[in-house]
Amino acid sequence: MTSTLRTDLLRIDGTPDPLGGTLPILHGLPSRIGAGAGVDGEMRRNLAYGVPDTLLPYTRQSGYDRVRTERELPCVVLENEILTATFLPSLGGRLWSLVHRPTGRELLHRNRILQPANLALRDAWLAGGVEWNLGATGHWPLTCEPLHAARVSAPDGTPGLRMYAFERLRRVVLRMDTWLPAGSPVLYVHIAVHNPAPTETPVYWWSNIAVPEDRDVRVVGPADHAFHCDYVSDLRRVPFPETGGADRSYPGRALRAADYFLDVPTGERPWIAALDAAGTGLVQTSTARLRGRKMFCWGTGTGGRHWQEWLSGPDSAYLEIQAGLARTQLEHLPLPGGATWSWTEAYGLLAADPEAVHGSWDTARKAAGEALAQLLPPPELQRAHASAEEFGEPEELLAEGGGWAALEIEAGALPASPILPFGTPAAAQEPWRQLLRAGTLPVCDPPAEPVTGAHWRQLLEGCAADWHALYQLGLLRLAAGEPESAREAFEGSVAAEPSPWALRALAFLAQDRQEAADLIAEAHRLRPELRELTIETLEALQRAERPTQALALIGDLPPADRAHGRIRLAEAEAAHAAGDDDRVRRLLAEGIQVDTMREGELSLDTLWLAVHPGTPVPPQYDFRMADG
Repeated sequence: MTSTLRTDLLRIDGTPDPLGGTLPILHGLPSRIGAGAGVDGEMRRNLAYGVPDTLLPYTRQSGYDRVRTERELPCVVLENEILTATFLPSLGGRLWSLVHRPTGRELLHRNRILQPANLALRDAWLAGGVEWNLGATGHWPLTCEPLHAARVSAPDGTPGLRMYAFERLRRVVLRMDTWLPAGSPVLYVHIAVHNPAPTETPVYWWSNIAVPEDRDVRVVGPADHAFHCDYVSDLRRVPFPETGGADRSYPGRALRAADYFLDVPTGERPWIAALDAAGTGLVQTSTARLRGRKMFCWGTGTGGRHWQEWLSGPDSAYLEIQAGLARTQLEHLPLPGGATWSWTEAYGLLAADPEAVHGSWDTARKAAGEALAQLLPPPELQRAHASAEEFGEPEELLAEGGGWAALEIEAGALPASPILPFGTPAAAQEPWRQLLRAGTLPVCDPPAEPVTGAHWRQLLEGCAADWHALYQLGLLRLAAGEPESAREAFEGSVAAEPSPWALRALAFLAQDRQEAADLIAEAHRLRPELRELTIETLEALQRAERPTQALALIGDLPPADRAHGRIRLAEAEAAHAAGDDDRVRRLLAEGIQVDTMREGELSLDTLWLAVHPGTPVPPQYDFRMADG
């Protein structure tokens, strides 16, 4: 029997990698859902706790389109006699494929294309495989970023893949060790999240597992209730799977997109499986720390089908089964200062009696649970969890991540560790290294990529005098939850030298929409060629109900910017607000393709119905997840 690790290349039809933006994300996460019936006190506290006011220090990741060519991506492959697991360290460490070798069956939704779309906290996101989510509610900031990766070994010589990163929003360290022992029917994934700070920080984790969807695929787990929410309803506890007269455990039969967070009883073994008509499919289980389990489906309406084609191409329907630290994805938990939380997950092919799987819910749960106990007895999973601590130091570096952890190590805010060699800072970190060495942050235009943390703020508070240092000080204060002192720093920056960066930040902090529009319009006049600033300016003008000014701005843009889908949409919306619906209909007839259409965004279908009342929304404009 054998267990191997090798590097390889994945060939796939895809777009170029999304680009990091210039503008930091100043906003945080909205409170998009209320707590309804059956939500207990613990969950209410977790729902209110830890929601970030800003996504600093990150910038937006966009700049992608929908023009695909054949690409080669570096990957790492773990393999034994039963499973082949393919990881993409350059894309958040995603588990892209898990093949059951005796049958040749792909257990995951292995996307045939590499197509970013605007579903993550920073915009760009990819469908397919298993995505690891750390930080705050949503697809995590590093989902399209490289992680550090290295070869490690267990004491018995079993090779393992270690991937690791410093997540800058929550300032926590992630270590993920994966391995396939010889003869093992499951892939093991050991996760450790460490808070190096002396104070607690909110933390969030969900393993987001995409699997093929079909009308006969049933999602099974150890619960008879779930917390349900969709894009129109409050979170509430409901019976599962029989809800509203329908069996919700068959997501391929659901009309609309919805989340069902299984209410797994305390002390019950946590697991979830997606099983086909033959009673076979992927199962995921874990040690007890990973408490939550979820089923998500896009729904079979026009909007849901369009979203799946948008993300994966035609005839590639998928659903998601997920596992998380809390009971729902809308919660954050307090990770104490200096603490490390760890757990081990297992992924493999489950086979159960199909008549039982597709019988009553109690019968299905029992059959799948018994099959899991045969596949991976709980003591064996516990032994795997304990053995993960015996993996040694990296033997060979396989991929490099960003240089931010190395910078924090130089700053003394993050301890160096031989088991996590973070390398050296890169060009993006050089301005901050100069601040550490010389006590002065050099002026950069565009500005240096932001940082967060009290130590950086302390360094700048005593020396910020030029526009750039004052702007960065404002960002640090804003990230610390002090908007008024941030405003003072941004105003000081503008007084020292007007820049689009500080003016944009002041526009964000403005209480009045007209003032905000004035400020960001001035920022745009200083940097009219920056497309992401153009888009934000048009959005501010729309909120301020200034369609004529928006149309004039668009008229002055170069042809390439005017042709951009988001700007064409802004033009159509401004024309409608100005009463020129003929112009709107012409733009829609010519075609408006917004490559960065946001999850849950209703702009295109709303616009169509406004100028074509009573006419069905064409599929290419229908992104509705509630009524589509």
